[in-house]
Amino acid sequence: MISQADIKAAHMRIRPHVRRTPVLDIETGTLCAAGPVSLKLEQFQHTGSFKVRGAFNTLLSSDLQPGGVVAFSGGNHGAALAYAATKLGVRSTIFAPDFAGPVKIERMRRFGAEVIVAGTDMTAIWNRCIAHAEEIGARLVHPYDDPLVLTGQGTLGLEIDEQLPGLDTLVVSVGGGGLIGGIASWFGQRVKIIAVESEGTATLATALSKGREVEITGTGIAASALGAATLGELSFQILGDARVESVLVSDDAITKTQQRLWDDVRIVGEPGAATALAALTSGAYTPAAGEKTGVLVCGANAQPDWFISEAEDAQ
Repeated sequence: MISQADIKAAHMRIRPHVRRTPVLDIETGTLCAAGPVSLKLEQFQHTGSFKVRGAFNTLLSSDLQPGGVVAFSGGNHGAALAYAATKLGVRSTIFAPDFAGPVKIERMRRFGAEVIVAGTDMTAIWNRCIAHAEEIGARLVHPYDDPLVLTGQGTLGLEIDEQLPGLDTLVVSVGGGGLIGGIASWFGQRVKIIAVESEGTATLATALSKGREVEITGTGIAASALGAATLGELSFQILGDARVESVLVSDDAITKTQQRLWDDVRIVGEPGAATALAALTSGAYTPAAGEKTGVLVCGANAQPDWFISEAEDAQ
């Protein structure tokens, strides 16, 4: 398991390379009718997502070979790994599924990665990653089931703890579990964690109800960020010892929350970033009176004109 000491060490290791992202306090009624809510704006992180934390921790903790690093990613993990690898002077190769959006593919390439768009069979793509890493002598970096990745993501929990002392509840979106596993490793039983997934990417909900090994095929607007086939084994073990409640939201609720983020707070967030907040705006989770609630907003890699297109479609 990952300890607070591990996370503190990772925090010191990556601190020169990552941003301490801000917290924005939002008044009652703007985004949550039940009370005020604090947004941790991790979409202002390098590459637009929290994943750069795990990427830097992994690379700085590994004895890298000439082949650099290889990964499978729908976008954010690949962008973070490419950014960290380029900053540290090593090579990065990312295998991406066909459904990865053009914005994310372009960002991975812009950050320095060789991007190979490799089809729709997730198992086949992962096997290609393994084979390619072995062939070129590279470090294979799993997007969410690598202890160094989870420890890096756990630094976000440490940062939130410093910025929001006395927090009762933290609302977090879930894909393969790397983020929530790292955060839960920091907070343990001290803070209730609301794990939010779209109905089409219900990896954690499926693992809790049917077993971790049951695979799903991610669908819907959040699939490129949250569409893992299974929950990571390490995260599943960690979450068994934490205070975690699983809730689901619809694609429609996510889209409406993206629009509210833009209309009310002037924040552009991708669907994966809006998923956590959608639990509050849709009523899937309602904080109790006086409950100090934080929401992690993590993912800025949306189509840059999506809110304009949505407004035009509505007219």
